[in-house]
Amino acid sequence: MNTPITVIGGGLAGLTAAIAAAEVGVPVRLHEAHQTLGGRGRATQPPHVAHEGAHVFYADGPHYTWLKERGFVAGLGWPGLGDAMTLRFRADGELRRLPPIGMLRAQVRARLTAPVDLDFHTWAAGHWGEHTATQMANAISVVTYDADTGRLSAAYVWELFQRVLGPNVPAVRWVRGGWQRTIDRMADRARELGVVVETGVRVETLPSDGPVVVATDLDSARRLLGDDSLQGTSGFAALLDIAVPRDRRDRFLVFDLDEGGFHECYSAQDDSVAPAGESLFQLQMPVRAGETRDAAHARLSRFADLAVPDWSSRKTFHRTSTAKKRTGALDLPGTTWRDHPAIDRGDGVFLAGDMVAAPGMRGEISINSAITAAAGAVAAVRKTAGARTGPA
Repeated sequence: MNTPITVIGGGLAGLTAAIAAAEVGVPVRLHEAHQTLGGRGRATQPPHVAHEGAHVFYADGPHYTWLKERGFVAGLGWPGLGDAMTLRFRADGELRRLPPIGMLRAQVRARLTAPVDLDFHTWAAGHWGEHTATQMANAISVVTYDADTGRLSAAYVWELFQRVLGPNVPAVRWVRGGWQRTIDRMADRARELGVVVETGVRVETLPSDGPVVVATDLDSARRLLGDDSLQGTSGFAALLDIAVPRDRRDRFLVFDLDEGGFHECYSAQDDSVAPAGESLFQLQMPVRAGETRDAAHARLSRFADLAVPDWSSRKTFHRTSTAKKRTGALDLPGTTWRDHPAIDRGDGVFLAGDMVAAPGMRGEISINSAITAAAGAVAAVRKTAGARTGPA
């Protein structure tokens, strides 16, 4: 068991793989090209702690059990009742307290099964009409970051819709300090387990002295492995972070059923991410096919005007960005997560990340794939050790 496992990439997937392998006593080396660990889980420095994308966890899957058992998601924050009551839905140009009746009818149909081989819009329109199908697809763009979520597999979108907006109590959890706090805890645990962490060095060739877990984005993995088959469909969205003095007019959550945008307050459940007396928000808007970034940001700004009135004159912090190919794999009709690039690439090489063949959404895929990749790498080490020692 002295053969090392090399993990390339120090984001959520890389840290998960390193910890999972080190916990069973295998030496692990982790290489991260950036100066700091965390990948997309990184956040800006205080006083305004803004994340690069989604910063919540869903507690209804094995990924969360793994995190919770190790204390990585300890210290949850919850919005106050007053904040939670400001949930709104943008529909037909107006903010409303409840979604349209057609969407309410769909939300309670948890036992309905959607097909894999048909697009969501066609399937949903057959049940609830064209307009409702479009609103439902736009509601779930918060997960896909895709401006045409209706083109994706009906089974894929319907599962996400039920997880986020179905009749069950939402499993969403907010860790105080956000993903950055979780990342910091994972990095500390990795080092406690003896993982050798090297940052600021980009790996150009695979090491030859043991199994390797490639926990990078799919484009980087394709270049590193020289494997053009490593392809996937992902989302593209404009992002806006803003902080303003607290105001009762500001909304906590807004699902944009018209254009696929989403608005959420970071600080309602975690006052550590903004100075006292301020609210910190992140908004997103999926970029349409052929649309410029500036046009998408203009639409996002208009959406922000509804959720945070007069924000441009009130702002104390402001950041714009885009997220492209950073939002997890999307399933087109006829495909499921099992059709994504396989974790086991052969010859002791394993993939981990949010675009590979593991269940979940976005960061959940990273965790689930990394646990599987680590188990494969450990098995490869044990096989090598057994071959060296021979039969007892």
